[in-house]
Amino acid sequence: METRILSNEKIASGIYKLVFEWKGGIPSPGQFVMVDCKGKTFLKRPISVCSADDKSMTIVYQVKGEGTKNLFEMKKGDTIEVTGPHGHGFELYEDKNVLIVGGGIGIPPLLYLAKKIKAKNLYIALGFKREIFLVEEFKNLGKVIVTTEDGSFGKKGMVTQGIEDIIDKIDIIYGCGPKPMLKALKEISLKNNIPCQISVEERMACGIGACLVCACKVKKDGGFEYKRVCKDGPVFWAEEVEF
Repeated sequence: METRILSNEKIASGIYKLVFEWKGGIPSPGQFVMVDCKGKTFLKRPISVCSADDKSMTIVYQVKGEGTKNLFEMKKGDTIEVTGPHGHGFELYEDKNVLIVGGGIGIPPLLYLAKKIKAKNLYIALGFKREIFLVEEFKNLGKVIVTTEDGSFGKKGMVTQGIEDIIDKIDIIYGCGPKPMLKALKEISLKNNIPCQISVEERMACGIGACLVCACKVKKDGGFEYKRVCKDGPVFWAEEVEF
């Protein structure tokens, strides 16, 4: 779908929030879109949905390579090609004590989840290296705990250390972030017997399950199998995923 950019603003060092017109289907929290960054790049880039309605969609991306470099140079009024929504999102459980845990660029899609989930009590743990973003938006939705690796904001340490005091209050956990964080979150959920859904990240090419590039190792019948992150995920139950 060819769509027009409404805004493209920097919200932290190397982190940008892009809003564009959207007349496609409204995504579920945890789904993603494939964005044509134009320029010299051939493949679209998978970017999770930060928020969406029947008129516009917001994504937050990090400038890391040639594709996203082209993307951050685009201005209001420019057009881009976006397909989706793709993938399997989070399963939402109502009237539960919910813990959302995000790390780094895995944080933006959890804002959409926090807006949509109907929790009894919502706890949100956000982990950053140093510079924070989207924290104020999360504060409007639940009780927020912020950690930074250098202690420049909130608690010093890793985000999974910031949830130790509240874990006994939680009925279900949702997480998105780097693999070491997700692995630690899986261990915490198993130790405390709390169901946990995680959104994993793998390199993608097609975004529709055809190319098999984004395989993820998951448990099955005492052994394991590979599932496609773009089609079967990106959200899985944490206990399934082999790190």
